Amino acid sequence: MARRERVMRMSVEQPLWRALTAYRVLTLFYAVGLFATAYSRFPHPWVAIAYYCVLFVWTLATLPRVAGAAHCTKRFLAADLTLAVGGILLTPLADAHARIAGGGPTLPSIWTAGSVLAFAVKGGWRWAAVASTAVALANLVERGTPARDTVHNVILVWVASIAIGYVVEVARASERTLARALEIEAATRERERLARDIHDSVLQVLAMVQRRGAVIGGEAAELGRMAGEQEVALRTLVSGGLVPVSRVSHDAADGAVVRVVEEHEGHGEEDGDEPVDLRALLAPYAGSRVSLAEPGAPVPLPPAAAREVAAAVGAALDNVRRHAGQDARAWILVEDEPDAVLVTVRDDGPGIPAGRLAQAEGEGRLGVAQSIRGRLRDIGGTAELVSVPGQGTEVELNVPKRAKPARGKAESR
Repeated sequence: MARRERVMRMSVEQPLWRALTAYRVLTLFYAVGLFATAYSRFPHPWVAIAYYCVLFVWTLATLPRVAGAAHCTKRFLAADLTLAVGGILLTPLADAHARIAGGGPTLPSIWTAGSVLAFAVKGGWRWAAVASTAVALANLVERGTPARDTVHNVILVWVASIAIGYVVEVARASERTLARALEIEAATRERERLARDIHDSVLQVLAMVQRRGAVIGGEAAELGRMAGEQEVALRTLVSGGLVPVSRVSHDAADGAVVRVVEEHEGHGEEDGDEPVDLRALLAPYAGSRVSLAEPGAPVPLPPAAAREVAAAVGAALDNVRRHAGQDARAWILVEDEPDAVLVTVRDDGPGIPAGRLAQAEGEGRLGVAQSIRGRLRDIGGTAELVSVPGQGTEVELNVPKRAKPARGKAESR
């Protein structure tokens, strides 16, 4: 069985990084445009020109840094914030005091918010609070007095950055929860598949050894008793199972990671291969006490789905032999409908007492819960069981003709 691992990385914050990249470029040109329109009113324009040259080179050179969390390091964020704060503090050297007192913009203008937002996206609301506080202090020093518009802008940046940082933290927690849920689902499906295989082979053999040993007696009885103990232990293990630890990237800002293993069974088929005739897979079950009624024309199903249906029929017949006795008769009816295939397995046994299936599932006996219903559920079908005490049992399998087995099993490594 070929196994191929693929990694699914989930990061809802990646669009935020792309938006931040565009924001930094747009606000750079906005700040330069503001300066250009008021150039004649600057007493020392060369200070502003020198700053804008540095800001232009820095912004374009660091675009890869703000394209994702991996390259946006603490050192870069500190340098970026220093450039923003430095531009605010340089404003009184380039602009006239009257314009500053009248509410004129700082040299970096709203470009500064991009630096603060980078802190928010990278480190959450706590980092955002630190960065926005530093910008607030620089604005108050630049203005010299806590004017109304300055306080308004400071509070706006402070609240917005902290809110975005908090949203990012919530999104990361949601990603980890989703990754955990996906792995649990995939692990559960894999456990159910293994449980069906074990039920169809090992558990059946252990149960047979237990019964035969009790009949033969002597040393065989002791062997049968040990086989019975191992059967109970194995059923408990199979019904409990293990769930792998959730995968989270080393850098939480990269998003949650789910490792998925796709399995292709070694039968040479792919999803696009021709369907197989279900009748050919059910024919071996026919015998002196099992009657098979089928259409005269082929009953096509996808290869994997057809095998699952045949295995479910085999599990139903095993239950007939085990619980209705070796002399019980069974009938298999195959019906080919336009959109689905119906397979009915009926026996003339004593039937199943009310509540027995739930009790068996609680004891780890998975013949119906997994070997029949689980198989049909995994290929998008349904399995209905009707049993009346004293009138036998009927299992009806309904399979869509486009049924495909569930794929993508999480692997714990």
